This record gives sequence, C-alpha cells and structure tokens, in this order.
Amino acid sequence: MAVVPAGSVADAVRVLAQDGCVAVPTETVWGLAASAGSAAAVEGIRVWKGRADDQPISVLVSDASRLAGYGFAVAPQARTLIEAFWPGPLTLVLPCRSSFAPGVARADGGVGVRCSPHVGVTALVAAAEASGLGPLTATSCNRSGEPPAQTEAEARALCARVPGPFVLEAGENDAGGTEPSTVLDLVAAPARILREGGVSAAMLRPFLEMSQEMSAGDPPGSPEGERTG
Repeated sequence: MAVVPAGSVADAVRVLAQDGCVAVPTETVWGLAASAGSAAAVEGIRVWKGRADDQPISVLVSDASRLAGYGFAVAPQARTLIEAFWPGPLTLVLPCRSSFAPGVARADGGVGVRCSPHVGVTALVAAAEASGLGPLTATSCNRSGEPPAQTEAEARALCARVPGPFVLEAGENDAGGTEPSTVLDLVAAPARILREGGVSAAMLRPFLEMSQEMSAGDPPGSPEGERTG
C-alpha cells in the first residue's frame, strides 16, 4: 500500500492552491477540504468519493464574521442559531449570492455552511482564507456509501488510493469521533432538519419555535424577525 504524505498546514495550503484536496480532522469525523471556488478541486472530490453530481457540498468558514464576505444572507434566525451553536456540529443552509464551483450550491442558491471548533481544521480554513482560497469544502472523508474515517489511521489508509488526498497530520488532535453535523435548512420556510447529527432536534426546537412565533406575529410583507411599532 502506498504511503500517503502527512504534513503541516502550510503544506496543505500549497496542495489546495494546486486544486488538490486535503483530508483533515474535525470535531466529528475526518473531512475532505478543497477550495470551494475551484471547479477542478470540487470535481476531484466528487470523482474520488464517487459522489453523485446532484448532491451539494457544504463549506467551512473560520468564524461567522466571514459569512457576509462570502455572500451569505444571515437573517435574525440564523444569527441566533450561530450564536448558540457555533463553532460546532451544525451546518446551516443559507441563501448565498456568491458563485462557488458547480455542485456546491443547490439549485435554489442555498449553500450549507458551518464553523468547526477543531484546532486542526480551523487552522487550515483560516490559512486558506488568508491565501484567498476560502471557503473550503466540508464533506466527509469516505467513498460514497461507506462510513467516514474516524481516525488519522483510517484516513491515511483510505487516502492511499491513487490519486489520494493529502493528509493533514493530526498528532494529538485527531477527529472527535462524534456524530456528523446536523444539517438545518434555513432557506426552506419553515426551517427543516435535513439530517440530525451532533445537534439534536430537541436542542434546535426552542429556536425554531421562537422564530415561527415571531413570524406569525408579523403583518404580511414584513421582513422576517422585524416588528412594527
């Protein structure tokens, strides 16, 4: 079996700049990071994973302050959820006006985005953003239909397929081994959970009910979350 190179964040950024992808630990499982603006990189992930073209790929940002610069529309409901659960295992599907690589956004323009607390992936995302390569993709490190890599050893074995992703050295900061992120669609009205994961439906319910109550009290045509005096 071929030996997959492991290396530093600087090495990984050089791979990203050449339209490559990087296997990286997160607080949940191992993921595959590539520049979301690179059509070649995103297509490379799809081919390696054997993933269908109609499945959108989420992205990672280093913190919520990056959202506006990437064209995300952050309504009051989204802001409340971000303050409560980020950084953490909650992917929010938000309206986005930016043009990422084909296959990142849904047909309706919604893009899944999250912010991880894991030191490894956060360092990589921040370095990529500083180099103009952000945001990065946030898809799991696995072949389609197979379970994602939970440890660096599993990621290295999986990425030994040729050509395989570059593996970011985890050291003592391996993946957290918890459930994948919950995916919450905020483009839909009302919001709906597309996948339940690290943030449970019970944890989200108070926030979603609060938003529905506020919307029900608004007169027709009023922007969501605003009250008239």
